[in-house]
Amino acid sequence: MTFSAAPAVLELSGAAFAYGHDVALDGVTLTVHAGEALALIGPNGSGKSTFLKGVLGMLPLAAGTLHIFGADRSADTSRSLGYLPQSDEVDHEFPVSLEQVVMMGRYRRLGWWRLPARADRAAVAEALRVTGLTALAKIRFGMLSGGQQQRGLLARALAANPRMLLLDEPFNGLDQPNRDALVETIRELKSNGVAVLITTHDLVLAREVCDTVLLVNGTQIAFGTLADVLTLENLQAAFSGVQVEVDEHTVVLPGHDGH
Repeated sequence: MTFSAAPAVLELSGAAFAYGHDVALDGVTLTVHAGEALALIGPNGSGKSTFLKGVLGMLPLAAGTLHIFGADRSADTSRSLGYLPQSDEVDHEFPVSLEQVVMMGRYRRLGWWRLPARADRAAVAEALRVTGLTALAKIRFGMLSGGQQQRGLLARALAANPRMLLLDEPFNGLDQPNRDALVETIRELKSNGVAVLITTHDLVLAREVCDTVLLVNGTQIAFGTLADVLTLENLQAAFSGVQVEVDEHTVVLPGHDGH
């Protein structure tokens, strides 16, 4: 897909987000198109999760503009968004199957009073297929490995058939098989026209699946292609006080808690 020809899913101009009177991130100007993945990169506390919460409407827009699918945040775009937070409140001891957890992603469409219909069951089956978890559908959620649970929560977000998916540090703690499965899931979603926003410390991952990068540290440092943004100068500006080394294949951030 040629991104310039694809419809714009997310557009921000001079956007700032605040907790009360305290601005946590400002100066954000970017566009994300359908089928494109954006990596959000910066040190801890730099505003990466703030950005996702701002897009979701969980934080007020303190300045600038933000449009999702061509509409401002006053429009109800929530059904078209999927969100995987860093931590989740699913009780791993509760006797519920993976399939039932994924069905929770349909409740926004169902309401709590309606039984799942054929379309809901089909959406759950597809979400399990995309995340490679079909064979585990009937397994108790708490019996799955941590990586499988993470992918199950992603399947729950996908069950709503979002047009834009927001992932907050989705690769933290994953072993290589689950990491590889998640990479393949993101690639399939992109090929189906889903826009994906990913906060990550894993710059190898960003190079694998992302098309553009937003580099932040309380403000926008740079936005653009990986080659344009992940330069020594930009990374030193974002990760101030940390020695940064760059070559054509790797970015090394010694002393930082991520990769």
